[in-house]
Amino acid sequence: MIIDITLIVPPQDEKDEHRLQMRAVAVLAQKNISVTPAELSLVIKKRSVDARHGSIKIVLRVQAYIGELPGTDAETQLPAWKSARGTRRVIIIGAGPAGLFAALRLLEDGIKPIIIERGDVPSIRKKDIAAISTSGTVNADSNYCFGAGGAGTFSDGKLYTRSTKRGNRARILHILVHFGADAAILTDAHPHIGTDKLPAIVDALCKKITALGGTIHFHTRCTAFTIAMKNNTMTATGITAQDTHTHEQQHFSADAVIVATGHSASDIYELLARTAPSALVAKTCAIGVRIEHPRPLIDHIQYHGQETTHAFPAAAYRLTAQVDGRGVYSFCMCPGGYVVPATTENDSIVTNGMASSHRNSPWSNAAIVVETRPEDIPPEFHERAQQAGCPALAGLFFRTALEHETKSHGEKNRAPAQRLKDFLHHRRSASLPRTSYAPGITPSRLDEWLPAHITQRLIPAFYLFDRKMRGFIADEAVLIASETRTSTPVRMARAPDTHESVSIARLFPAGEGSGYAGGIISSALDGETTAACIIAQLAKETISPSTCEATFASAAVYRPSPESNSSLPLPPIT
Repeated sequence: MIIDITLIVPPQDEKDEHRLQMRAVAVLAQKNISVTPAELSLVIKKRSVDARHGSIKIVLRVQAYIGELPGTDAETQLPAWKSARGTRRVIIIGAGPAGLFAALRLLEDGIKPIIIERGDVPSIRKKDIAAISTSGTVNADSNYCFGAGGAGTFSDGKLYTRSTKRGNRARILHILVHFGADAAILTDAHPHIGTDKLPAIVDALCKKITALGGTIHFHTRCTAFTIAMKNNTMTATGITAQDTHTHEQQHFSADAVIVATGHSASDIYELLARTAPSALVAKTCAIGVRIEHPRPLIDHIQYHGQETTHAFPAAAYRLTAQVDGRGVYSFCMCPGGYVVPATTENDSIVTNGMASSHRNSPWSNAAIVVETRPEDIPPEFHERAQQAGCPALAGLFFRTALEHETKSHGEKNRAPAQRLKDFLHHRRSASLPRTSYAPGITPSRLDEWLPAHITQRLIPAFYLFDRKMRGFIADEAVLIASETRTSTPVRMARAPDTHESVSIARLFPAGEGSGYAGGIISSALDGETTAACIIAQLAKETISPSTCEATFASAAVYRPSPESNSSLPLPPIT
């Protein structure tokens, strides 16, 4: 017999197997099930910390096996990957979670994935990322957003998603554990990996793909789609790509093309707009600032002033409010983390958050963003999009302009910032607190130059947040501008049942950049589902196999450097 139960125990009992069994016996007795500890085996499925009501408790969701030993859950068994020895090939543009997990899903059917990634392997990305803070130089193709593993590689590595209908989340988690993630992600209520561990996991994923016959072409950017007219329908038959080091152009052909480029690849949206404007539609996005507090302050608030030990993680929070018909909410909360420069251009400033697996920095931060609908975009950007022949691009143009505006209010690479209390009272900050943002921050009147529809909603939202978390409006709280990459303002329209572009046959949008996912897990699931749709389509139809595949000798085989497993150096304190 297998029964799901909940055990609520004090922290000191969490690791005591005997006490857990005795507690489980008592809980089962309340269900009129009599059992002895010897007959009972427990499997923890979920773990969370409850700091409400004056004391800290551990909440464990448990499967109790009575009179039998725990077995293997078929849903969480590793896939049976195959070598890619057939003639079928699929191009995947982007090596983020959607692209990598799409590749693994294709390999379950022996279909060869050809991954085109504009960025580089994690070891080289680390150097490019470090240069943003040390020399102020941004590599437009290798940075926090572009490269192996996508934007998630150098972030907090959060693995939870609110979506419950995308696919088997547990399967993704088990695959990540297989490639090096801590097994704790299988049970934590809000699992995360950490930016110190993600690069090695990404390396292992890439090695597996290439070992099975897939190819990964790093520092290679898609510059054009190859389109043929078949039955009066635009059909993708391949792409043209450029090696960003040698500038050599090569052509790749395949049976299908997956576009998994992430939310920051503006050039791909513009390329699609030129190819088939109807392939894009405008969507709601979120724009705002990143707020940073001292970590002990957030811990004190969330743990209600209780003394904590090393056994407890840095405290997280999630805040939401409705202000004037728009949602205002926290996003990508990084307890014990760092604010990082996530720009992909030298003339912009973009903020994001990251944390190591230990989440032990002196600060905690989060994006505080305002829901921004197409009708909130200023008219000048709609006019520009109309002139470009694709109305859906208005939000993208607005986002880019705000990132440039943010840079203009900074000082070199120092981000514009304002104490939260000064923002609320419309005054300049005479000084700023210490920050984790490595390039540094400089005083600026964010309340004056941020878009009005953002500022006018942030101010009342912060007061509402302070009611939920007393002390959130603190002297040490600082706002750092701007947070613009929480999601894409453009969606690549696709058929819901096949994931195929509504405008270009054989083109399959996937992941965050498609506008149908957000975060590592939802993107990975979306990549898997998209690959499964392609597999089903290829199985039904008789298609002439692709006749050629161009390769770059220097990039076709994945060869991470010996230092690729080293952890990312944490930013200096400023």
